Amino acid sequence: MQEDDRYPLPRLLGGERPAVAADRQLAHPARSSSRPRFRTLGDVVVDVTERDFEAQVLQRSQQLPVVVDFWAEWCAPCRQLTPALERAAAEREGKVVLAKVDTDANPSIAQAFGIQGIPAVKAFRDGQVVAEFVGAQPPPAVERFFDGLVPSEADELVAAGDEASLRRALEIEPGNAAAALALARLLLQRGERDEALALVEPLAGDFAAEALAARLRLERDAEPGGPVADAFAALDAGDRKRGLDLLLEAIGSADGERDDLRRAVVGVLDELGVQDPLAREYRRRLAAALY
Repeated sequence: MQEDDRYPLPRLLGGERPAVAADRQLAHPARSSSRPRFRTLGDVVVDVTERDFEAQVLQRSQQLPVVVDFWAEWCAPCRQLTPALERAAAEREGKVVLAKVDTDANPSIAQAFGIQGIPAVKAFRDGQVVAEFVGAQPPPAVERFFDGLVPSEADELVAAGDEASLRRALEIEPGNAAAALALARLLLQRGERDEALALVEPLAGDFAAEALAARLRLERDAEPGGPVADAFAALDAGDRKRGLDLLLEAIGSADGERDDLRRAVVGVLDELGVQDPLAREYRRRLAAALY
């Protein structure tokens, strides 16, 4: 990071740099007139002091994310970053709060959180720091930072989980992989495999989607009553061991379907988790069947 992008905190390090102190006296003769108060934006952007930091940040973060901007008047990069932070907070319409801490006026807060350079930005949730960055960032980077804290409308619909919400999420964000995968799983439960496959097949690179697409293709092409059909019936009934045995048996005699069979098996093992004894056993057996 460039020196101009990250100033040391004078109050914490035991004194100001002479050049900074002189610039400050010339550029900011009156603190109250040189920087606007942010309470004009209501509860979206607030000034926080040592007196109310616990209530405004730590306690408030139990309800919604609070982004804390550590700044000082003499810090030019802080002034560059401020508009992007305020815009990002305002655009999220109350789903996140921006709390501004003047490190000169509130050195104990800066010390408590190990602030050594500003601007420094820390996001709090449930009283804990969950994300942070230091230095002036371009607006797109700031937007991405806030996006990671505040779920989008589509994300909230995915969390709801019902079919109508999932379809609405895909209308808002057609490429939302989580919505497509969740909806495909619902459709599979109803036996609507063609639409389910159309949802997940385009999601190349998404491991869970590829595993589900492999299963749907295998079921589509499987002989009724054959080992592949019986394998998925067993898996749906909760008999993972029998389902995996049948899939591994099919791998041994398969030709063009081997890749999809492998994906289907790995998808089941991934659902079990790396520490599951059954998953460890069948990973070894899958490797033996493939090689």
